[in-house]
Amino acid sequence: MASTSDHTDPRVNRRWAQWRRDVELESYANRFAEMQATGEHAHGEADAVARLLHMGGSVLDAGCGMGRVAVELDRQGFDVVGVDVDPDMLAVARSRRPDLHWELADIGIVDLGRTFDLVLLAGNVMLFVPEGTESTVIANMARHVAPGGRLVAGFSLAGSPVAGIGLAEYDAFCADLGLELIHRWATWDGEPLAAVSADDAADYAVSIHRSDSPIRNPHVR
Repeated sequence: MASTSDHTDPRVNRRWAQWRRDVELESYANRFAEMQATGEHAHGEADAVARLLHMGGSVLDAGCGMGRVAVELDRQGFDVVGVDVDPDMLAVARSRRPDLHWELADIGIVDLGRTFDLVLLAGNVMLFVPEGTESTVIANMARHVAPGGRLVAGFSLAGSPVAGIGLAEYDAFCADLGLELIHRWATWDGEPLAAVSADDAADYAVSIHRSDSPIRNPHVR
């Protein structure tokens, strides 16, 4: 994937290009700081990980952006690595916490040389990868999940302004890799998704799949 700083590159997802054109990064980062300052909780993703994973477990924050979730995961005691393809956003993450492990890389092809107890795809990451690469991204992220570990993805569903991949398609990609769906929530707070078979039954879904054996990326020979 090309750098998402180049919003005209045809290999960049059109939804992501539009979002990056419209959003000023400092203002976006400040929004979460303002939420915390007013007492509003801004770390639902990290709290969800904490419910799924023992303290000290390892997490790959795939599509980590400016590092908000990864920094909170570290604060809560997890061993976290953040990966993102956008150099501008990753520069913000590195400036916030230069001591953490950040990788500038495409999550569809990156090889970190290790596996994790949990791989997290938060923030609509699956809707912002280049169109047509969804199965490649899922396969590459799945092979970074340790046996017995979790692949966790949260993204908006059909009817959302940024909706792309649907639950049925996502589940099919995961099933092809031998991943088992064990939970599906409507929010990061763990509220169950009432109708898991209908993409338009809710605005958002968090899907938790389990890997019971090592996964080889079928796209890598």
